[in-house]
Amino acid sequence: MQSAQPQITPQQQNIMARQAVIRSAVDMILPIYAKTFTAANSEGPGTVINVPFRNVGLIKRFIVEVSGLITPAAACTRTMLGGANFFSQIVLTDLSNQQRISTTGWHLQAVASAKRRRPYASTAALDEPDPFQGAGVRQSNAFGYGNTTSAIFLPAAPAAATPFRLYFEIPLAYTDHDLRGAIYANVTNATGNIQLTVNPTMFLAAGARNAQRAIYNTAGATTLTNFTVTIYQNFLDQLPISQQGGPVLPLLDLSTAYLLNNTAVTGNALNQDNPIPFANFRDFMSAAVIYDDPAEFNDVTSAINYWALQSANYTNIFKMDPTTNYLLSRLILGDDFPLGMYYFDFRNKPVSTIQYGNMQLLVNPSTVTDNQSNLLVGFESLALINMITQAGSLYGS
Repeated sequence: MQSAQPQITPQQQNIMARQAVIRSAVDMILPIYAKTFTAANSEGPGTVINVPFRNVGLIKRFIVEVSGLITPAAACTRTMLGGANFFSQIVLTDLSNQQRISTTGWHLQAVASAKRRRPYASTAALDEPDPFQGAGVRQSNAFGYGNTTSAIFLPAAPAAATPFRLYFEIPLAYTDHDLRGAIYANVTNATGNIQLTVNPTMFLAAGARNAQRAIYNTAGATTLTNFTVTIYQNFLDQLPISQQGGPVLPLLDLSTAYLLNNTAVTGNALNQDNPIPFANFRDFMSAAVIYDDPAEFNDVTSAINYWALQSANYTNIFKMDPTTNYLLSRLILGDDFPLGMYYFDFRNKPVSTIQYGNMQLLVNPSTVTDNQSNLLVGFESLALINMITQAGSLYGS
């Protein structure tokens, strides 16, 4: 009697298909959009750019290059987040008209940096600042801005018309070797879209409320003289063909969405636990939070008593003071995140709201300057596409 053959599970089939695609497909990166915007044409801060996908291949990511000229009218000082604030909102809508990404430029930079365990596109030695500068003091910037020979450069204090160049990664697949979230775009009658909003408040006075949401703090009418946006599409082409004649595709990867979303949480109470709930039906890989309060942006003290991750039965998964979070973030990044930003990494054990139910990140602030103090939260998660519409929206949105 012949023994029954073991059945291959859908997960095993997906892994085999993923490995076949990675091994044999051609990894391509091509420009799909390029345009120069000028102040003379009233194109500057606040400009909204819409770019459709190119319907080809298995798309892994888009890379946005921004270069241009900034002309200061008075002394300029780069903020903690600097060029990461160039885009105030980035929205990616997939072929099924669902928004997979709706977040800020600083959140994209934080995720891209954490996944690579170094500031995104920085050199090994970190162009600026010196990672050993001010031993024991948090650095004021960790996004690796260099000089004009670097891939990314943005002057710290321009005194005259100065060029700059920035890069942003808009990911679809989780990584190059984990294709969850990738989009198979060899289809007709379906359109995906990228929407980029140039920060309308990229130049703010140093004493202004929310001054850290700008690129530069300046006392005069600094001008974004011109800027060029180039978008590259990174995709896998020439996929392997199955015996049935169709392309080999990792179907479970394609049925998963890689989500990057942001929200704002207001009304925080002093010296009390303020919850930031995680949305349902998702596996959260990380959370990045900026405490937007004037007392937070200094090298001496934090305006937070502690952070905690709490389950629905009031069990704390972790509870730590701000400096311990700085330590854990430095072990991931090899440097500090910008002042006021806190990063929580769950990649080794994702926060699964399918498995654990309601989960919330707690923040207990030691300083609440005024009723405008708020938390800017960026979530990174994975979810099955057919479950996204059933899940609740992000808290505060």
